[in-house]
Amino acid sequence: MKNTIITILCAAAIMCGCTNKDVRISGKFLGLNAKSVYLEQMTASGQTIIDSVALAADGSYRFVVKNVPATPSIYNIIYNHERIPLLINAGQTLSVSSLGSVLANYTVSGSKESELLREFNREYISGLQDLNAKVAEYAAAGQSAKPEIARLYNAKQRELKRNQISFIIKNKSSIAAVYALYQRLPDEQYLVNSDSDLIYFRTVADAVSKSYPTSPFVVTLRNDVARMEAQASLLSTIVEREYPDIEADDMYGNPVKLSSLEGNVVLIDFWAAELGNSNALNADLKSIYEKYEQDGFRVYQVSFDTSKATWIKAVQEQKLPWTSVCDFRGQASPIMGIYNVRSLPSNYLIDKSGKIVGKNLYSDALESQLKKLL
Repeated sequence: MKNTIITILCAAAIMCGCTNKDVRISGKFLGLNAKSVYLEQMTASGQTIIDSVALAADGSYRFVVKNVPATPSIYNIIYNHERIPLLINAGQTLSVSSLGSVLANYTVSGSKESELLREFNREYISGLQDLNAKVAEYAAAGQSAKPEIARLYNAKQRELKRNQISFIIKNKSSIAAVYALYQRLPDEQYLVNSDSDLIYFRTVADAVSKSYPTSPFVVTLRNDVARMEAQASLLSTIVEREYPDIEADDMYGNPVKLSSLEGNVVLIDFWAAELGNSNALNADLKSIYEKYEQDGFRVYQVSFDTSKATWIKAVQEQKLPWTSVCDFRGQASPIMGIYNVRSLPSNYLIDKSGKIVGKNLYSDALESQLKKLL
């Protein structure tokens, strides 16, 4: 399984309040040489082994999980270096067993969400194995055989997508559908087609909010839907410019669009005062800005802070002279997704025609570009 959904689901799950109801998990593992079973809890910071037991002579084991949230949380049973994902609620009693290869053969009962995950994994894992086999076959094949192998690979990939979308729609009110949304095929962002992501994310978000109204997973989905909707809206309104327009409030609460600076050379600069790592860069940028402002250089600086007080204090103390905006949504800001911001600080340089001509330009590199453009 990929780690994408684990990070997203677990970051949300730890926000949920816990109960004192225990969860009991037992079963048998047979047919392999491994002697121990591990229980892993998924948290926002990663994976943590919280318990382990030795298999009995008959292959049986038993776990008691304390303080499981009332809405589904993700845990893994680890046996023979393979992980069985479980979505469990407080008070449940589960049976998880396998004969031979764990991921191919495991069974689970006692948790509807975990049973749905098993249904999903059966198709998904089998499909990935088929695709990997075709990749190996393609690499070893002669030139004349490669086109047919590629055709079969693409056909299997399309079949797997169709089956996965069918699962998501059929089980849209389950957390298992959320899990399925974020699974990836090789070289693809998500399992579902990128042009259709929004409708599936919105459908599942609406359904899960009804079946699990207090689940923090709903917040995660809503944030992703908001990003996708914002990006789709911006892309549909771009006219004669090669960059996506964005809008956020300045420190006085006035909305300012990036496009309001059109006709100038504009640096879109992304930072966060909370990180405390941008003071020197801001000082260097101020020096360049003051040198080239009269020639048509502008800065549109976007903060990904969550505290208005922290951001405003930094802007005022550093006496930042350019356009400074923030939506106070931190890493949930749609702007972060629109411009594919992966780390802070970062920036893009836009020329007078609206074309992005540089990325992550600082100090001498930025000034060199400005000399050319101005």
